[in-house]
Amino acid sequence: MESQLQVEQVIKTLQQDLPTLFERDISYKIYTKDIYFQDPVNKFKGKFNYKIIFWTLRFHARLFFTKIYFDLHEVSQPAEDTILAKWTVRGTLRVPWEARIFFNGYSTYKLRKNNLIYEHIDTWDRKPGKILRQFLWKRGNS
Repeated sequence: MESQLQVEQVIKTLQQDLPTLFERDISYKIYTKDIYFQDPVNKFKGKFNYKIIFWTLRFHARLFFTKIYFDLHEVSQPAEDTILAKWTVRGTLRVPWEARIFFNGYSTYKLRKNNLIYEHIDTWDRKPGKILRQFLWKRGNS
């Protein structure tokens, strides 16, 4: 019973943190010290590096975008040790033709017995190069 309450708190933390990850820092109390992260362009281990990736996301969001959003659609627990978050990133690049970025993805979080996240794997619906090509298209050409 207590274990499920801890998992529900992890889910609640993700639901609060993820929609604003481009605006403010997330809570790191739900992650292990040796968290492993992987997405289509990054792969590393350690909470310090995990903090750096979120700082980098916020920095680049402010630098390169006039608007950027992380739309969280759903957070579920498909298995006892797994949490799944489905999301969309969308935004407008800071260029005269207002190029737009849009891609869907999901994050798979793995939980240890202590209900802390030790692994975070992001899967995107298209390759990074295809996402970057969105910046080259003028509005209305997508």
